[in-house]
Amino acid sequence: MSEEPSRSRLGRGLAALIGDVGDETAVMERSRGQRRAPIAHLRPSKANPRRHFDEAHLEDLVASVREKGVIQPILVRRLPGESEAFEIIAGERRWRAAQRAGVHDAPIVVLDVTEREALEIAIVENVQRADLNAIDEAAGYDQLMSQFAYRQEDLARVIGKSRSHIANTLRLLKLPDLVKSYVVKGALSAGHARALLALPDPETAANKAVAKGLSVREVEAMARAPEIKSMDGLRKQKPAKDADTRALEAALSDALGLDVSITARGAGGEVTVRYRSLEQLDLVARRLRG
Repeated sequence: MSEEPSRSRLGRGLAALIGDVGDETAVMERSRGQRRAPIAHLRPSKANPRRHFDEAHLEDLVASVREKGVIQPILVRRLPGESEAFEIIAGERRWRAAQRAGVHDAPIVVLDVTEREALEIAIVENVQRADLNAIDEAAGYDQLMSQFAYRQEDLARVIGKSRSHIANTLRLLKLPDLVKSYVVKGALSAGHARALLALPDPETAANKAVAKGLSVREVEAMARAPEIKSMDGLRKQKPAKDADTRALEAALSDALGLDVSITARGAGGEVTVRYRSLEQLDLVARRLRG
């Protein structure tokens, strides 16, 4: 039997399943309704692509949960053979924050999904979050491709990001572990990491970039002009765009998963976002509307 119908269903119904849009009817069609459950009855999923949780962001969430409780329901599925235990599909950060805040129960939505569907939802839900680091995002893409034979085109369609973004993100898994750890900790951005891929010794270059506080533009210049040995010589190059503009382009591109360019025109300028499908345009519109 072909796998394509399954992927198509996931693409059409995913947003409703993970609760990022307001189609509550679609959620309830695949669920057993919303209820409250003890925090102690929830179990994290081993398949969650998010392996690293930013402590500062988590503490902010703890403060919010302590004051207002868990507002957005946690998506779960029943664990086979355990009548009162649930596996978390989406919402592990809320669960962790509730534990730290001393909250005893939380709203949950129990989805009637298979193990495969649960894994797909968990991965896609996480990679659509803006705060997911690029290495965990790449690992999530790789997991879908290796376990469920997804192609890059499938991922681009389902997730709503460009195929080039998928391909460039996957390439980050080729970096040395030290460089990947810098990205996970936030010492280097995804833009830095992509530029380091073009260097023969990305680990040494990454150490220099972190120590010197180099911008993405400056690391890219290292890749284009390896004969420049000193950081002072690197900084004397005249860039086509200033480092802040290139860094902002990289940040916006990472956030949207689409190519973004900024062109200065006197005191003003223009921002160009390139999309390849109506789904990608719809994704940009939703994010701009908040």
